[in-house]
Amino acid sequence: MILPQQHTDVFQAWLNTEDMPHLPKTLAVGWSGGADSTALLLALKESGYAVHAWHVDHGWRESSAQEAAYLAEQAAHWNIPFISARLTSASTRNREAEARQGRHALFRQWSNAQNIPTLCLAHHRDDQAETVCMRLLQGAGAGGCRGMLRERQMGELRIVRPLLHIAAHDLRHALRAAGIAWLEDPSNADMSIWRNHIRHQLFPAILQKGEAPDALFLRWRVQAERVACQLDHEADVILHDLTRTGDHSLRLSWKTWKQSTPAVRARALQKCMAQLLGDGATPGRRHILLVESWTNKSGRGGLDLSRCRLYRESDYLHLRLHLQSATAVCAA
Repeated sequence: MILPQQHTDVFQAWLNTEDMPHLPKTLAVGWSGGADSTALLLALKESGYAVHAWHVDHGWRESSAQEAAYLAEQAAHWNIPFISARLTSASTRNREAEARQGRHALFRQWSNAQNIPTLCLAHHRDDQAETVCMRLLQGAGAGGCRGMLRERQMGELRIVRPLLHIAAHDLRHALRAAGIAWLEDPSNADMSIWRNHIRHQLFPAILQKGEAPDALFLRWRVQAERVACQLDHEADVILHDLTRTGDHSLRLSWKTWKQSTPAVRARALQKCMAQLLGDGATPGRRHILLVESWTNKSGRGGLDLSRCRLYRESDYLHLRLHLQSATAVCAA
């Protein structure tokens, strides 16, 4: 036991909800050393899971190597298997996106090497509300405004977020009460990161007006979920007769496509691109608007959509991978 006996029940209770996804005996946690991932790591450990700690050092500050060494010592003290790797510094303006890609690549690599197909992440209720708000501000549709899913597949790696129903202050309060320390990430105060503007400026301003921002945006998430489910159903109806023409091309009735609503067409296109390019591949807003304009002009010519091409031949709509993308898919 890591936690004092009187505090164990609090941590275990977070995982005892009716809608909690099934968790296998052996699993991993993405452990930054912060309050949220530390609380999740200990909740799983105290609940009897054989938990492994996976740490990614993003290399954003000089102290990160020392922090990784400290976490290795802490994990050993708690008898938790630990693995860590350092990413090269981000070379693009969007360092968060580049870091996320590198982090996910390491998670998949460790999953294969250790034969651990389930990874738990410590996103909580506040993170979910911020995500919905951010996607609304970015102009996302209903699918994006559903926020983070409780579980999803990333290739062969299953991602689970067990703490989406728990508020951040509850996690920190439980850690303090149990005498457990954590690392504070200085980037959480970096106002060049959009999410931090939402957390430190927008949400407090909403709260000052008498509205709880987490409840406000989580209500919208529920509505977005309902709309997204309806769009999924209608998109599946028009994709019922979707056929593959070769390894890297899909074909659909033009008449069925043309008679659908723009929102359903956008969702159907997302599903088709995911089939060809893998989970997570999705057309941007600019591409969706281009497809709508092209559809309304009876599909004359064709459209290049990043790594694939959309075109019409007689009574059929075709979506085909570009040759270079098809080669990459085969290699993967």
